[in-house]
Amino acid sequence: MLAGLAAILAALLALRLRPRALAVPDAAAPPPSTATALWQIFENAPLAAAFADRNGRVLQANRLFQELTGLQHTPDDAMALAELIWPEDRAVLAERLEKAVAGDTLDGAVELRMAQNAERVGALLVSRFDSPEASEDAPALMLYLLDITQRKKLEAQFVQSQKMQAVGQLAGGVAHDFNNLLTAMIGFCDLLLLRHRPGDQSFADIMQIKQNANRAANLVRQLLAFSRQQTLRPRVLDASEVLAELSHLLRRVMGENIQLRMRYGRNLNLIRVDQGQLEQVILNLAVNARDAMLDGGTLTISTDNLSTETPLRYGEEEVPPGDYVRLEVADTGSGIEEAILPRIFEPFFTTKAVGSGTGLGLSTVYGIVKQTGGYIQVESRRGEGTGFSILLPVHRGAAEARGEAGEEAEGRGRDLTGAGTIMLVEDEDPVRLFSARALRNKGYKVIEARSGEAALDLFTGDLEPIDLLITDVVMPGIDGPTLIREVRERRPGIKVICISGYSEDALRERIAEDVDISFLSKPFSLKQLAGRVKEVLNV
Repeated sequence: MLAGLAAILAALLALRLRPRALAVPDAAAPPPSTATALWQIFENAPLAAAFADRNGRVLQANRLFQELTGLQHTPDDAMALAELIWPEDRAVLAERLEKAVAGDTLDGAVELRMAQNAERVGALLVSRFDSPEASEDAPALMLYLLDITQRKKLEAQFVQSQKMQAVGQLAGGVAHDFNNLLTAMIGFCDLLLLRHRPGDQSFADIMQIKQNANRAANLVRQLLAFSRQQTLRPRVLDASEVLAELSHLLRRVMGENIQLRMRYGRNLNLIRVDQGQLEQVILNLAVNARDAMLDGGTLTISTDNLSTETPLRYGEEEVPPGDYVRLEVADTGSGIEEAILPRIFEPFFTTKAVGSGTGLGLSTVYGIVKQTGGYIQVESRRGEGTGFSILLPVHRGAAEARGEAGEEAEGRGRDLTGAGTIMLVEDEDPVRLFSARALRNKGYKVIEARSGEAALDLFTGDLEPIDLLITDVVMPGIDGPTLIREVRERRPGIKVICISGYSEDALRERIAEDVDISFLSKPFSLKQLAGRVKEVLNV
């Protein structure tokens, strides 16, 4: 294509054509002259093309070149190409034009931003044109400009997506290691509390340690939410009903100087989400909105149905056609600067003052929305406010009755003692030691193994019947899923509990063919562990 356009340009120059001398022929006219035909080919080419003199002034340009650069060209007034380019890119342009005039070999195209709009980017190819004229304003350069604006946007979206994925993997790995530490901390506190009752001098100190460990566990859950590795317990529900239940808490959180408006969509479709996590999303967005409206304002939370038959652009992602429930949270606060909008979902990135936040609120929102299969978009204008829009896929089914949620309820008010032999496989010594002691205190016989290989060796030997296998998911060498498959080939009926700092969904993906496995997420307390063991053994 470039060679063909170069030939056309050369022919045009040889004919000394100018657009003012040409007229578009009508349908009844005889076939156009060679000059007119060549000019029409050049003018309507699917590539922005032009030619310039040795000083970089554009002598002639086709329609696409003018549209891309914003060139206001008149036949008698050549414009310097540099004036059409973003100031910061003009040095690169000057160097490229100088090399082209000198006849140097040019490697590929140079990317330039347009002066009229820095978001528009063109890839400029330059080649020298040997004109028979020797004057300064004679054509000397052929210019070809490819519009790569959309490609650059897609590249930026891909880089941002890769960055968020990498940060998510890092956050998930950190959260997993912290969950092991916190499991041991909370567990040994529970063991101490068995010996130090209320009124004991050490009771208050132990409770302080446990409470702070639980606070740390909440931070870890936020990291897991961002990395989409938390354990969700989705239920089918109505988003408007969730908002109605949450509205009383929201009014207390907002304070007296902020007006809260709730707008519920009619005949709202059902969604399948973790209700606690959805409430956390709304609360996090509401708290951020409150902090952006120090002098008062209005927070509007609304729900409605959205159906689309064509893909939608939502933030940096494309939403496929389908039916969605839209949840919008908009404030009239200070807004977010455009320069930092791409970073607001990153963990620990915050615009608040030091000590005013952890920087995990919006990253948690992002992770929960994505793990639920939804999409999130933010729009903000400095001084005018910020709006978050969340799309959640519609679930076709009936709403479910609400039951008691949370693993903390496990074992509450129940006799947690039991009998049986348990194989406990855990590579983290503190977690294994606490878990073994806790289960022995409840009456179980516990056989410990610090790796998957050690556990298989015990199963291979002359071992007494095992009633329950408790294994970590992530271990060096033979991991939990592999161990479970190996053990069940030898003892098909054995019951299994997996413990992990990652989500249950991640485990199910790795053991898709075996659903008869219970899961206990870290960090867990003594009551949660004992309650889950008794529940599984009594089934």
